[in-house]
Amino acid sequence: MEKELEKTAPEPNSAGSNFAEWRWPVVILSLGIMALIAFLYSLNVAKNTTIGTAKEIRETVKEVGDAAITIAENFQQAKITETFVESLAEVSDTGEGNLMVATMKNTKTFKRTEKLTILWDSVSLGTTVTEIKVPATFRYHIKLSDPWKLEVREQQCIVIAPALKATTPVAIHTNEIEKRSDEGWARFNADEQMAGLEKSLTPRLNQHARSKEHLNMARGKARKTVAEFVRQWLMKEDHWREDRFSTIHIIFADEAEAKDFPAKPTLELN
Repeated sequence: MEKELEKTAPEPNSAGSNFAEWRWPVVILSLGIMALIAFLYSLNVAKNTTIGTAKEIRETVKEVGDAAITIAENFQQAKITETFVESLAEVSDTGEGNLMVATMKNTKTFKRTEKLTILWDSVSLGTTVTEIKVPATFRYHIKLSDPWKLEVREQQCIVIAPALKATTPVAIHTNEIEKRSDEGWARFNADEQMAGLEKSLTPRLNQHARSKEHLNMARGKARKTVAEFVRQWLMKEDHWREDRFSTIHIIFADEAEAKDFPAKPTLELN
């Protein structure tokens, strides 16, 4: 009996030996599970980061695209003219609606001669001569409310501005006027003739101001003034730059058609 009990009793170290046998497999399995969890977490983070970056890129591209579309729309000929004409109202409201574009000082000499004879022109009573030298300033303007047109040709802004007009009455420098009179031996009408000549000064000067000769003399200065006026507007609209407008051509409505504009621009981007 004792021998049978000895055979069936368990060995005291069998549980410890079983744990020792399975300890390292359990550790390795745990480390594998932890590594798998870390890998899955990193994949999720990378996915979220990629989605966020892609979203930011799409938003940036969309913003750039929208800006490009806006620039292209604003750079169209119809849009350019429309926005320019709308801005003219602000300038018109500040004054009489005229843009002064040129002034030039010039001295005009007016002379009147009157000869008196009797006895069928056989006897001369003398000749009265009166002369006035008048320094005057001739001014020229364009009417802002008249039609304007801006044409887009590559990077050229071609402006068909209103007709150039003389500003009247002409400004007379009265303190610089020079007068001269010469009466005939039997004449006593120099003062009367001088007074009549003085009264004719304003209408005669106005006539000179409107003449084709004087208008053409003023065009060069007027062209540059209008070009600068347009340049200021283009700068405000962010169109005066190397990738947009770099030259301005000014043509007045009373000149040639736009297709015949001068090869040399009125103003260039430096």
